[in-house]
Amino acid sequence: MKKELQVSYFTDKLRPYRIVIFVSICYSFAVLDGLTTEFMGVVGLQVNKNHNHAELAYWIGKPFWGKGYCTEAAQCVLQFAFRELQLNRVWAAAMSRNPASSSVMRKIGMRHEGTFHQHVVKWGQYEDLEYYGILASEYKE
Repeated sequence: MKKELQVSYFTDKLRPYRIVIFVSICYSFAVLDGLTTEFMGVVGLQVNKNHNHAELAYWIGKPFWGKGYCTEAAQCVLQFAFRELQLNRVWAAAMSRNPASSSVMRKIGMRHEGTFHQHVVKWGQYEDLEYYGILASEYKE
């Protein structure tokens, strides 16, 4: 196959998939102390509208670890995902060496779906990721 035909062939085959890349919506919510409004972290949803699911992600500042703030915020966002956005599925991932993050996922009703070994590189080292998920039909408020 000539080079021009190869490029044209792949361009034509990939054109329909370009749409998939752009049908994603990100919701980011600041986690604030209810009394002082001090910023504690962020919880977010990366929604894939084509497949009606979202990735849940969160970050909480170290001074606020172990106090339940992340679990509470993640639960609120999960409720938003299923009740307001009417999503079918929410999933999340945590590094294997971060059991506290996996604990948050279990506390909000997610179940472990598998481990991706050496899936990401952080600080020059390969890390395993633990994947969790929950379906709308499994969600209990």
